[in-house]
Amino acid sequence: MTSARPGPRVPTATYRLQLQPAFPFAAAAAAVPYLASLGISHLHLSPVLESVPGSTHGYDVVDHTRVRAELGGEEGLRALARTAREHGLGLVVDIVPNHMAMAPRHNRALREVLREGPGSPYARWFDIDWTAHDGRLLLPVLGGPLGSQLEHLVVDGDVLRYHDQALPLRAGTEGLPLPRLLDAQWYRLGWWRLARTELNYRRFFSISELIGLRVEEPEVFGATHTKILQLLDEGVVDGLRIDHPDGLTDPDGYLARLHEATGGCWTVVEKILADGEHLPSSWPVAGTTGYDALRHVDGLFTDPTGAYELLGRYRAFAAPQTDRGGNWEATVRRAAYKVLTHELAAETDRLTRVAVRLCAASPDPSLRDRAPWALRTALEELLVRLRVYRPYASGDASVVVTEEAAEEARLAFVVPEEADAVGIVRRLLVEPLGDESAPDSADRAEFRARFAQTASALRAKSVEDTAFYRYVPLLSATEVGGDPGSPGVHPEDFHAYCARVQRDWPSTGTVVSTHDTKRSADVRAAVAVLTECPKRWAELLSDVSLPEEGAEAPAPDGQLAWAAWQTVFGLGPAEQERVRQALLKHVREAGMYTSWTEQEPPYEEAVAAFVAAGPCGPPGERVAALRKVLEPNIRANVLGTALVQLTMPGVPDVYQGTEGEYRALVDPDNRRLVSFPPEVPGEKDALTTAALRLRARRPGVFGASAAYAPLSAIGPAAEHCVAFARSGEVVTAVTRLSLRLAEAGGWRETQLPLPPGRWVDVLSAGGEFTSQAPVADLFGRLPVALLERVADS
Repeated sequence: MTSARPGPRVPTATYRLQLQPAFPFAAAAAAVPYLASLGISHLHLSPVLESVPGSTHGYDVVDHTRVRAELGGEEGLRALARTAREHGLGLVVDIVPNHMAMAPRHNRALREVLREGPGSPYARWFDIDWTAHDGRLLLPVLGGPLGSQLEHLVVDGDVLRYHDQALPLRAGTEGLPLPRLLDAQWYRLGWWRLARTELNYRRFFSISELIGLRVEEPEVFGATHTKILQLLDEGVVDGLRIDHPDGLTDPDGYLARLHEATGGCWTVVEKILADGEHLPSSWPVAGTTGYDALRHVDGLFTDPTGAYELLGRYRAFAAPQTDRGGNWEATVRRAAYKVLTHELAAETDRLTRVAVRLCAASPDPSLRDRAPWALRTALEELLVRLRVYRPYASGDASVVVTEEAAEEARLAFVVPEEADAVGIVRRLLVEPLGDESAPDSADRAEFRARFAQTASALRAKSVEDTAFYRYVPLLSATEVGGDPGSPGVHPEDFHAYCARVQRDWPSTGTVVSTHDTKRSADVRAAVAVLTECPKRWAELLSDVSLPEEGAEAPAPDGQLAWAAWQTVFGLGPAEQERVRQALLKHVREAGMYTSWTEQEPPYEEAVAAFVAAGPCGPPGERVAALRKVLEPNIRANVLGTALVQLTMPGVPDVYQGTEGEYRALVDPDNRRLVSFPPEVPGEKDALTTAALRLRARRPGVFGASAAYAPLSAIGPAAEHCVAFARSGEVVTAVTRLSLRLAEAGGWRETQLPLPPGRWVDVLSAGGEFTSQAPVADLFGRLPVALLERVADS
């Protein structure tokens, strides 16, 4: 279906709303007048299709043909679209092509597969290995080994019930005794722990409750996209955000098919780029959702020298016990090994089986003789050395799976003769596929696709969900898309990044807070100030960590203590339960003393007791006092981060509530309901509204054909002023590293040369400048300035 509407409308700015039963379409519609007044052009909605009842996020889709009833159904969505149109706004929606919910009660397609097996017309929808487990799909839903759970299994007509699970029975099994009935199904019930090693379907990362879709199949693409394409074609929806394209078998092919089907609507992809990695130029999209921008903006307000000193002080504080995350690269490598051999063991097994099959069928004797364990070892050693999420069909796999990585991987083999398995695996990945009619062409294609999918899951789980919780010298750097090993970004590198974005991806997305960020931008902005005073921070922690008379809840370990104190410093005054929940998630994700699957109650109880007695107790008041002293510097980072994101190249996405002060931790804390309009708007609200309205009023200044030019201050404090011009009509200027600036004597005679013309600060009434602006005057009221060139009267 190709849209008959005019060409794509590129947003000037989007506003992300987290839909859920407590905030349905009607609530979003009620907020439209306020949101339109901010100056945005589009609402950005979390997934709108039918999902598991009660879901607060919507990424667990169960039916692609219906708009979610709990949100108000299709009529509710259309009513929201009409209200938005009346206020000049469009809609961008989040879609989930990679997976569906593993919930047979609600997922009709999956239910039919469980009933009919590989012969079901829906069997091609899901990425299932029917060659494993005697052709049965493993369902890891039991709370213990099967024998211990039989009393909880009840046959109810044509359904097998287990607690809240309702599983369809295979036709013809009526009346069979329970043991024989279980053996006769197209699925095998198993203890949830078996998901690690025996799972035979692709998941979203290591989440067994989400089963992978095969949208590379045209019939599956059509069935799962018809409703969204209809909404686009009829003008209800204007643009798309694509969730997790890295999980797909063929992201290139999927995005090309989607581009054709939508008529080229504005589309961004949730692609996390490693440092130095670029989005594949062949992808027909506007760009990414913006995590690459987040890393550069955050880095701009981080002192690289101070971050390095902070690392040293963290090591002295926490590392005497053991080496717990004191080296970034080593932390990532250890986490990757752990994830491959535990959470993703089943995926690694499946990939190894394809490699064994390829070698066994090869006419080359050197391949046929490869032992499965050697191939698996080679795969593991190459996977843990990838520095990006995955290779793509549009790119050269040899750039991702480098020969240098292969040489290092060979050293892992005790028997040198077996090390050539590394070369074999690399050849299977990088050599041209050749003739598609060759007997092994399908296996080679599958091997490459599964290697890429496993790589992306590994990178996400080992870096984002493990290493970020183990390496804690600077929590503001452990953010999605971030590089904690090199957290600071020099202004020259920031300007080079912006120039590249304006040239190559001018309509890409930019973000600083999302539903997936582990800390909101305002929390990270506060934590980043610690890179300007690492000695003061370390000394404070040494003081608050000393045992006091009557203290009964010391920190269970130094790594947790450091992370907890930074958390409450960044968050500021907050309910104890919010901090406890965030830190409990922290230690489970880190997986060093407890985990989600191997919980250690004594340790977790010690964490909770420490939070209550320390960070949220009397010692926490001393951390709060330091935060109060540093409030001017936190303010400079908060406002600077907001203004840079709203005016740099790309389309800014404002996460719900972040137009004003917004302090949130990892989900579900960052998905709490917010008020529209805010109860007490402040200076960040005013800044956000002024910048967004300026973008809306002068779209050409910021759009695809706009220009980006760095501006360099001159004088003794020039390095603390970061400024750039957009199309010679708007100038952004912000204060960088304000604490270091104050310690060095302030702005003094520092000047900012401006492009020709008369300039008015839209953030400060009465601020007018020409030629060279004294920076002390430019930042007289606020630590930031947004100048607009005005015509001479």
